[in-house]
Amino acid sequence: MTTKNKSLIQRLQQTSIPQRLVAVILIATAITGFSLVGQGLYIKAKAVLAQVLLERAWSRALAGEDAAKAWPWADTWPVAKISLPRIKQKAIVLNNASGEAMAFGPGLVAGTPLPGRPGTSVISGHRDTHFEFLRNVRQGDTIEVMTRTDKRITYKVDYMEVVDASASGIEPNAPGEKLALVTCWPFDDKNPGPLRYVVYASPYKIASGQPVIKPGLISFAR
Repeated sequence: MTTKNKSLIQRLQQTSIPQRLVAVILIATAITGFSLVGQGLYIKAKAVLAQVLLERAWSRALAGEDAAKAWPWADTWPVAKISLPRIKQKAIVLNNASGEAMAFGPGLVAGTPLPGRPGTSVISGHRDTHFEFLRNVRQGDTIEVMTRTDKRITYKVDYMEVVDASASGIEPNAPGEKLALVTCWPFDDKNPGPLRYVVYASPYKIASGQPVIKPGLISFAR
């Protein structure tokens, strides 16, 4: 045993039990912190890589390939692409909003129409990855949507609101061709909760509004 190691052991032996417990707690806290940071970086890296692969699949979809998968075992595929020019953000939209699909990108909520079709298209994404940018969206912002058939729709953000996941107030069969982008609320909370932040948009239309809690028809998975 080296002199350095002996010195360390002797110092530990000279400390009281409470001091040793504090040291153990501090070490455990540090290890946990590093683990959480690593996990957060892994999730973000996976999200970025997924969007790169989905961009390639999107190119194939525009070329006419049906259900163009980003990787062979994928159970989802791109159906649209959204862009927000003011905040310089974009994302490939997947054909469903299942938990597995949303790990790789925002998804179209089941029972809602594709953008550009009658009704309200609801696109859901995670607040800490693909839809983190929704916190920076403002009323009047432009949202550009391209569908797999190369149809392009320009929306203007009407307003934003906070809703309950089980009662959103969104009617998928409402008149017109509306768009709703949805993520969890609040943005900085890492724990699951019942609230959702919704950005509403209409083609070439601007309306006013403030965040509120209100009941509704579409229910989002928790």
